[in-house]
Order: sequence, then C-alpha cells, then structure tokens
Amino acid sequence: MTPEIATVQAWQAAANAQDSERLLALSDPEIVIIGPRGRATGHAVLQAWLARAGLTLTTQRLFQRGDTVVADQHGQWQSAATGGVASHAELASRFRVREQRVYEYERYESLAAALQSSGLTTADQQSRPNA
Repeated sequence: MTPEIATVQAWQAAANAQDSERLLALSDPEIVIIGPRGRATGHAVLQAWLARAGLTLTTQRLFQRGDTVVADQHGQWQSAATGGVASHAELASRFRVREQRVYEYERYESLAAALQSSGLTTADQQSRPNA
C-alpha cells in the first residue's frame, strides 16, 4: 500500500467516524473541498462539512497515479430534505495527497467522471480495500 492510499483510507475512516480531530490532522490547513455546492478552502470549511454532511462512504476500489487517488464508493447519507430518510448512491471521490495529508478532495457522481477528470484509467487500479 502506498503512503497516499494509506492517507486516503485513514482520512475516509476519520470522516466516517465523525472524528474531526483526526480528520484535521490528516488534512492540509488549506485543504480545497469541491462538491455539488461549489469550492471552499480550509479546516473551518472541512469541519462544517463534516458536521452537516451525515455522509458515510464505503470504498469499493482505489485507483492511483502520483499524488492523485480516486475511490470508487457507495455513499449513504441522511438529509433534512428527505425527512431524515437515508439516501444511497454510487459515487466517487478524488483525493490529492502531499506529505501524508489530503490537500484536495472532490466528489463526483460517477467513477467514470472522476477517472476522466483525474487523467486516470481502470489500469491505475491499485487495490480493493480489505483485500
């Protein structure tokens, strides 16, 4: 396992556990977060995202080239818009890692979109988590 993949797995575990302290330790102070609501920067934004997202991601496959890691994931979250009913979706996340800290995180609606945007292909598959 590469240091970048280990960092991404630890970051995702901290996010799923709502462990803000660990998540911040694994994140660059100027982390860039990109999602459906746009782009924002910094630890304060990351803490606010963690507090409101209610998102749990299960990683199915990981792809990597250089400092870029793409995770093929199943997401589950609870939304006030759905009356607290859990929603599920297949999605993907792109991470950029430097010095064992995530400095950029972006969520995509599909693995294909994440791979294309990142310049990766299925040939860059590195591992299956838990494998």
